[in-house]
Amino acid sequence: MASVRAYYELTKPGIIYGNLLTAAAGFLLAARWQINWLLLISAMVGTSLVIASACVFNNYIDRGIDLQMARTRQRAIATGAISGRAALVYGAVLGLIGIVVLILGTNWLTLGIGLAGFIIYVALYGYSKRKSVYGTIIGSVSGAAPIAAGYTAVTNHVDGGALLLFSFMVIWQMPHFYAIALYRLSDYTAAHLPVLPVVRGVSLTRRHMIYYMIALVLVVPLLTVFGYTGYVYLIVMVIMSLAWLRLGIVGVRARDVTKWARQVFLFSLVVLVSFSVMVAVGGVWP
Repeated sequence: MASVRAYYELTKPGIIYGNLLTAAAGFLLAARWQINWLLLISAMVGTSLVIASACVFNNYIDRGIDLQMARTRQRAIATGAISGRAALVYGAVLGLIGIVVLILGTNWLTLGIGLAGFIIYVALYGYSKRKSVYGTIIGSVSGAAPIAAGYTAVTNHVDGGALLLFSFMVIWQMPHFYAIALYRLSDYTAAHLPVLPVVRGVSLTRRHMIYYMIALVLVVPLLTVFGYTGYVYLIVMVIMSLAWLRLGIVGVRARDVTKWARQVFLFSLVVLVSFSVMVAVGGVWP
């Protein structure tokens, strides 16, 4: 019988915590720290459970691929520690509980965003990443859903703030994921996954990363321009996004691509945490 830890790891907790951070940031920006605690708890718990469910189903779908990749071949479904049937039941239970929590504790719009993210991640991304180089873009859309869900849990409508938060997350994920694909290139090649560096090469991938970083620099100020955040957010995030862009540009001529890609990946996490914190306080700080 599989351990509790195995079932916990099946939900990809790193993904849950990262998305929970952005969802909380979106919520706090919309609430301006006038917090309805029951609403906050409902939004975070419901969103976390839906994400956990999506990750379990994704693990089930990817069980064959996971066996071909060094970093994933020890996952519980791939090794048989958790049966496929048990995983499907587990994922379904998590998802149903998450849906009930979102229905009872938030609003239908937030539930809709959560379900859209679930469907895109499990079905569209799960299929497209095997078939197309554009699978990464599809995956980034699902990854941007939690921050929008956190925001709409408060507002119950989609406005410019929700769209800008969503746009930031879509753009941020692209160089973040490409960096992973570069330093794990042998894994993706072995699994025959058509990610950009496998299909189109390392040089083009590095250029695309820079394009997305430039787009991020341009999107960052818009939250302040349109009055959603103050100048503290603007200053911090312009500095952070420019620093990430500089790291990207340096990498165009880097000989050790793996080392550079790891640096880009690690700094992407710094950018994400900085963005989440600045968004969370951006509505109340000057």
